[in-house]
Amino acid sequence: MVIAIDGPAGSGKSTIARMVAERLGFYFLNTGSFYRAYTLSALDRGIDPLDKDKVLENAGTIRISVKDGDICIDGKDSEDRLHTPSVDAYCSPVSSDPRIRALVNKAVRELAKGMDIVTEGRDTTTVIFPDAEFKFYFDASPEIRAKRRAQDQPGSDYNAILASIIERDRMDREKKTGALKIADNAIYIDTSLLTINEVCEKVIGAVREPL
Repeated sequence: MVIAIDGPAGSGKSTIARMVAERLGFYFLNTGSFYRAYTLSALDRGIDPLDKDKVLENAGTIRISVKDGDICIDGKDSEDRLHTPSVDAYCSPVSSDPRIRALVNKAVRELAKGMDIVTEGRDTTTVIFPDAEFKFYFDASPEIRAKRRAQDQPGSDYNAILASIIERDRMDREKKTGALKIADNAIYIDTSLLTINEVCEKVIGAVREPL
């Protein structure tokens, strides 16, 4: 079974998807982290993240795997470095390359074969797993999402984060491939005024009801 969750950055996708997976005994798979991993690797190697050909070339030389829900680059756990401001700034342009998206889509589909998974990203329900048994779209105001990100990054500038999120939303919605949008049969949940546990309960309740 595949439970797929879409939505903009900071809407609670990763935290809640991981919690739902733990509660249901499913495997957690964060598709967006694959793009962040390619971005991080390019930055680490001094490659301009806006140089699509070099980013793609580099992506072909590294191995991305998942261990205990964390992304590893060439076997090294890199999960705690995937949400830095520099990766935030370049992840969207990197993920807009159809060739990079093809690499990620192939990788996550292979991982999902024969497994019960909870997965999330910004085109998970529309492109990667359009036939997922359960689809959810999380949303929240840009201000709420910026506040959450600022709390996760002590000492960061809230206004700068807000501006970055607004611009990120624009780019994600205007992508020619894998644009952010709500799948026709997705369950919409506004997480702005809900706790993590409340959102988790809504998802689990929706999954268990037909079962």
